[in-house]
Amino acid sequence: MADLKTMLCGRELDTPFVLGSGPCGWDAEALAACAKAGCGAVVTKSITVKGAVNTTRHMISNGNMSLLNNEGGSDMPMTRWRDYEIKRAKDLGVKTLIASVYGYGGLDETLEVANMVQDAGADMIEMNLSCPQMTTHAMGSDVGTNAELCKSFCAAVKRGSKLPMMAKMTPNITDMVPVAKACLEGGADGIAAINTIKSVCNVDLNRKIGMPIVNGKSAISGYSGKAVKPVALRFVQQLRTGIPGVEISGIGGIETWEDAAEFLLLGSTTLQVTTSIMQYGYRIVEDMKNGLEHYMEEQGVDSLMDLIGIANGNIIPAEELDRDYVVYPEFDTEKCIGCGRCYVSCYDGAHQAISWDEENRKPSCDHNKCVGCHLCALVCPVKAIG
Repeated sequence: MADLKTMLCGRELDTPFVLGSGPCGWDAEALAACAKAGCGAVVTKSITVKGAVNTTRHMISNGNMSLLNNEGGSDMPMTRWRDYEIKRAKDLGVKTLIASVYGYGGLDETLEVANMVQDAGADMIEMNLSCPQMTTHAMGSDVGTNAELCKSFCAAVKRGSKLPMMAKMTPNITDMVPVAKACLEGGADGIAAINTIKSVCNVDLNRKIGMPIVNGKSAISGYSGKAVKPVALRFVQQLRTGIPGVEISGIGGIETWEDAAEFLLLGSTTLQVTTSIMQYGYRIVEDMKNGLEHYMEEQGVDSLMDLIGIANGNIIPAEELDRDYVVYPEFDTEKCIGCGRCYVSCYDGAHQAISWDEENRKPSCDHNKCVGCHLCALVCPVKAIG
């Protein structure tokens, strides 16, 4: 079998899959269940001194297997995690427990929580510099967009703790690389990316209120799941190429082995999953592990580490792409069902390069007009255009 072992901030993990910070890691039993399901490490829900007060109905889906939520950190206080949950999770078999920490009171409170989780037996710290729905501007994504603040937070926590530390980045920023560099300069051992994207998912057209509705009001909240994967992949790629050798725990819409492989090929060394477990249950982790093992065997790759970042050599600046390279669409007339979608899309939305034989209901392409955009292939319902 292919070797799925990987490294995370100096610790070897049996698999690259890590439970990300969120509802699935709300207590010791939940953390242990995820570890038993195949996660090489687990991250707690973000821990604060007093615990968060979360709203009712704090999640909504827009129908594409993605979620918007305005949930904050763990509703259990730091003392509960210190006195019971962390030790209990370790006793239940969690090999690598990563404590997600932040402080509503800013740096001092964050440092207090970091010291606590170390004393309680956590193996690693994930600095939450990026949650989009904090109830204070002293923490969360407002800090995560400021390189100097991130550096100071990481430096303070690193001085007060001997544990390895990841800094969790916000995607609500134009360029993540300078902030990630600042975190590493402050002492972070790795980068976790991305956290959720600030979004308004839906609006109730009758009540004229954004969703989810909480007692007649709503708030901009964090978007996660399949829809954010392209954004996450972009940031992972830029981090890996902008900071060669950086250790990245990739996050954002990972729910199939193909998703996992894409993150690895662009530079992630571990893969955090949360929303997919929330929607499909723990078994999704085992499914992804099996799929990734088969992919590696098919590719002749023995070690997971041999996949890390190897696709980045084929990603170049847009201005360096070959503008003379054109691939014209080819039509499989046997597959074609004569629906005409390719013709309509090309005529109304592209270069009017497709002609339509009304009698036989078949398309043809004028290469003098076609620029090879392949919009026609994208809209074909039966994949008859290559």
